[in-house]
Amino acid sequence: MAVLPTDAAPRAAAALPELQELLRLIDQGGSMLQARELASVATSAGALPVIGVTLGNPDPSVPALGFIGGVHGLERIGAQVVLAYLGSLVRRLRWDLSLHQQLESLRLVFLPVVNPGGVQAGTRANPRGVDLMRNAPQDADRGVPFLIGGHRLTRQLPFFRGPGGAPMEAESEALCRFVREELLGRPVAVSIDFHSGFGLRDRIWFPYARTRRPMRHLAEIHALCEVLDQCLSPHPYVMEPQSRHYLTHGDLWDHLYDEALSLDRGIFLPMTLEMGSWLWVKKNPRQLLSRHGMFNPLIEHRQQRVLRRHMAWMDFMTRATQSAFRWLPGPDTRIDHGEQALIRWYRRTVR
Repeated sequence: MAVLPTDAAPRAAAALPELQELLRLIDQGGSMLQARELASVATSAGALPVIGVTLGNPDPSVPALGFIGGVHGLERIGAQVVLAYLGSLVRRLRWDLSLHQQLESLRLVFLPVVNPGGVQAGTRANPRGVDLMRNAPQDADRGVPFLIGGHRLTRQLPFFRGPGGAPMEAESEALCRFVREELLGRPVAVSIDFHSGFGLRDRIWFPYARTRRPMRHLAEIHALCEVLDQCLSPHPYVMEPQSRHYLTHGDLWDHLYDEALSLDRGIFLPMTLEMGSWLWVKKNPRQLLSRHGMFNPLIEHRQQRVLRRHMAWMDFMTRATQSAFRWLPGPDTRIDHGEQALIRWYRRTVR
């Protein structure tokens, strides 16, 4: 995979603030960060890079955690939350011995702006009109809602999956390749994809989006949820499968999770944080007059509050990933966690 080209900085800085901030952090991090260009995306204003950043121990035997943002360009707050956490780590690298010790046994992966063309244009889709989170080659079970669950009718409508039989979009392929290289196949790996625009609560979603059947690692998700409730309570998050709300075709995390299952090496737990942006609208109804208002806090102090709001959880997830083998269920507790999970999330009575 190519290293970051020297001309990426001026291209990005002239394009959008999120890429400018990412390149500034890469420069500040110096030799502690590794950055590379995963793809180049053509836009009306010129090519924009998709940039991945890594830090910590590259040994594939250590756990890894990925932070992903900017998949939907209209939801800029997702990219900004990821950048805020990366920025906090870069600043701590100057003085925090405990962070350096932590990174000896942990790999951290950042892909803050998956869809730079969409962020630049303020659109959900990429510049080719494709919704990246409907772009994987997987079809869902019956019951997918019309349009919102993904379609192949026309790129003029939202939630367009891309033409049938076509390769995945460059941005989608870059994300998948980055995850394969940095996360899949490790003993334990976790990813968090940051989105906004769903309801009044902050929801942590896990697979599946394509089916209402439980994922294979439901017991592990339940054990993580239990640790979260014990260690970060009270917290604002609702943890649940995405299928509890609606099904979608082409979900990238379903695609990558199933790929991890086929490898049969280690545990991969992909999650999505859906920030409850209706809270921002409730406090400032005038946001409805802006297409960005349903997905981003438009008032500065509320934006800063959102950036701070998730820092404790992101730090918790970093520590939980590093210490995964202390809370992952063993053979003697896995069945119990699985049964509790079925009751909690699937309303099934275990007999």
